[in-house]
Amino acid sequence: MDDAALEIRLHRSIEEIGPEAWDTCASDAPGLRPADPFTTYRFLHALEVSGSVGPGTGWAPHHLSAHLNGTVIAVAPMYGKSHSQGEYVFDHSWAHAWERAGGRYYPKLQIAVPFTPATGRRFLERPGFEGRGMAALVQGAVQVAADNDLSSLHATFCTEGEATAGKAMGLLHRVGSQYHWVNHGYADFDAFLANLSSRKRKAIRKERRAAQGFGGTIRHLTGDDLRPAHWDAFWAFYQDTGARKWGTPYLTRGFFDIVQQTMRDDVVLTLAERDGQPVAGALNFIGRDALFGRYWGCTEHHPFLHFELCYYQAIDFAIAHGLDRVEAGAQGEHKLARGYLPVTTHSLHWIADPGLRRAVAEFCQKEAEAVDEDIEILTSMGPFRRGGD
Repeated sequence: MDDAALEIRLHRSIEEIGPEAWDTCASDAPGLRPADPFTTYRFLHALEVSGSVGPGTGWAPHHLSAHLNGTVIAVAPMYGKSHSQGEYVFDHSWAHAWERAGGRYYPKLQIAVPFTPATGRRFLERPGFEGRGMAALVQGAVQVAADNDLSSLHATFCTEGEATAGKAMGLLHRVGSQYHWVNHGYADFDAFLANLSSRKRKAIRKERRAAQGFGGTIRHLTGDDLRPAHWDAFWAFYQDTGARKWGTPYLTRGFFDIVQQTMRDDVVLTLAERDGQPVAGALNFIGRDALFGRYWGCTEHHPFLHFELCYYQAIDFAIAHGLDRVEAGAQGEHKLARGYLPVTTHSLHWIADPGLRRAVAEFCQKEAEAVDEDIEILTSMGPFRRGGD
């Protein structure tokens, strides 16, 4: 194929690319549920239409598309960032160091799913253009950053394969970690508990009894079982949690209305209700092989109800629906005792200034050694049975 025929375009809205071209690239298995829903057109479009990204948010859409002979062969969700909020791969120390040296770190470019620390493809390629599409997108993104005198380009929560390919292209590779629960073919929750040490098994059963004794019922809602009233309740939960964690919630109320319209089959809302009124809830997105825990909130505080809705009910749902794992979001060593073990996450970075690039490369190398050591230690501390236990 002729490289000269390749064209890279920049888009201020995902609508400029369109759902057919975007989802053809985003789908890694046509006809099946997406590996994750976060890079689908409907999810990213919901963020834009609802005003969750765009003017005033610090997330300005600048999506990339690669064209060959008039055909879109690859796309990437890219944003101009005026801050580092909502990314979950923290580069604040890089920004502070560069600004202390007299540089300007922001704006920068971010290839990512906003507010979503879930691993998935970031360089979305039409089938038949694997590798070629990513190379074109990386070259195009770096060129955009360089042409606009931007400090840096970042691709966060990419796949391990993309990280390996990006490193070979000269990008800096950074690793992190988060906690996942893995389904080893369990028939039910008790079968999972049977793999734990007796002490951890008893502790989890005690937590579940206490949580489920809050005085109400817990149920899973997905698809047509979801109603606007459920989103009204969850919005109150989300606002409370967002105000405490981030100061201002990232998502707008309109985002959840759009999810009800276009993505209700992609989500499961776990609600705790007392006297017919929701008092707590956890929102998960459903992938082909995984359940992705995203948001939680409550209007009443009950012991262990957070663990029940976010972790144990998620395990129940994953087992019942034959899912391979539960990804419970960023951070949280408290997940370890509940059967969620640390796994490696990946990101890629391009830094314009050679001096800052060398410093960041050294930082990433040392950080990777620490992350590897932490994962090894934490895994050994997990709740699973050992010989004789």
